Amino acid sequence: MKDSSSPTGALRLRVQGRVQGVGFRYSTIEVARRFRVTGYVMNLPDGSVEIVAEGEPAELTAFLDAVRRMPVYRNVTGEELGRAPPTGRYADFRIRFS
Repeated sequence: MKDSSSPTGALRLRVQGRVQGVGFRYSTIEVARRFRVTGYVMNLPDGSVEIVAEGEPAELTAFLDAVRRMPVYRNVTGEELGRAPPTGRYADFRIRFS
């Protein structure tokens, strides 16, 4: 029997543009709190931001839609979205520092 608390999907979103120093990570945390997703958001050395989220497919879709509607998302000039099997290793959603 499958553990109902285990995530069933995962996504990795990398956004480019003016996304560091504008509150992008903190806005993402606020959005994540509205959904049952776990994972992290992190600044990358090249100036982009990475979001890794795990959860039920419907929650992931709603989370991604909400992230794309954040006011700071208007600074995004490119994105790379990938889907993957979940790892189940995240207890919550937080900002990751390296």
